Amino acid sequence: MSTDRIAEYLAQFTQTRGLMMNQLSRVIVGQTDVIDQVLAAIFTRGHCLLVGVPGLAKTLMVSSISQIMDVSFKRIQFTPDLMPSDITGTMILDEAEPGRRAFRYVKGPIFANIILADEINRTPPKTQAALLQAMQERQVTSGQDTHNLPEPFFVIATQNPIEQEGTYPLPEAQLDRFMFTIRVDYPSYDEEKRILATTGKGEAVELTKVLSSKAILNLQKLILNVPVGDYVLDYITRLVRATRPKDPTAPDFVKKMVDYGAGPRAGQFLRDAGKALAAMDGRFSVAIDDVKKAAIPVLRHRIMTNFQAQAEGKSSEDVIQQLLATIGDPDVAKYEKRKR
Repeated sequence: MSTDRIAEYLAQFTQTRGLMMNQLSRVIVGQTDVIDQVLAAIFTRGHCLLVGVPGLAKTLMVSSISQIMDVSFKRIQFTPDLMPSDITGTMILDEAEPGRRAFRYVKGPIFANIILADEINRTPPKTQAALLQAMQERQVTSGQDTHNLPEPFFVIATQNPIEQEGTYPLPEAQLDRFMFTIRVDYPSYDEEKRILATTGKGEAVELTKVLSSKAILNLQKLILNVPVGDYVLDYITRLVRATRPKDPTAPDFVKKMVDYGAGPRAGQFLRDAGKALAAMDGRFSVAIDDVKKAAIPVLRHRIMTNFQAQAEGKSSEDVIQQLLATIGDPDVAKYEKRKR
């Protein structure tokens, strides 16, 4: 593909992203960074976990994103009595003809392009595992048959951080399946005032569809082909390895406050997130700032802080911020000399 053609596609993509943001702003007030991160996950075949207190329009945000895309959407409300078959589907004994019975597979709600897993920590680990396995493998096995999930396919799960009673926290290994953990915070004063002024009229807002499923797949291919320079890969490698307390390059504060750091998958997600953020900005090269912008949502659920960090009031986000301030940017000129 020629450079001019790629530049043309990126310009179209930037324009499309602007249309999507305009449509979403008719329903969602603020939360621009959150929407950008969700779109970045979608365009890189990733899944994301939205964490926020009740009433911050997490569910409305996901359903609105599904409305501006011409794809199928299913919402699954997770409850303590939800079974794996309620998500993936089940075999039933069907009487196709009089006197003749056969087993038939009935697909569950997971067979959709966008899945909203609402309050994922409300259901037992068995049901969580069924969803997370489908997220990783992008297929469902029932009996002796394997069924592929539709493309594109992505899961956006929500979780309430303040509720502990009757919940089942996701294990670290399961959290690692999510590309991003996105914090949905309270709106600003002006945003909250706008919310009060624009809601309560009982008027349904019809959103215009901007992207088809075929267009999403094409954009996913385009973004995966965004080049990443050696100096950016070097920065990602140093950043991820510095999160591991047993690594020789880890700073002293990491060795002191972290039990377990991020694995290689974190580096892959940082690279892909950088590609998506660059493409959404109309650039066909990943910058260090793109990686820094993606560092907290990618790493916050992959760094396990210890008691010492809790005693000092430090969270994984504080550790990441300190790492970003500690690890210097690579010397680009040095890499240019290597090319010569």
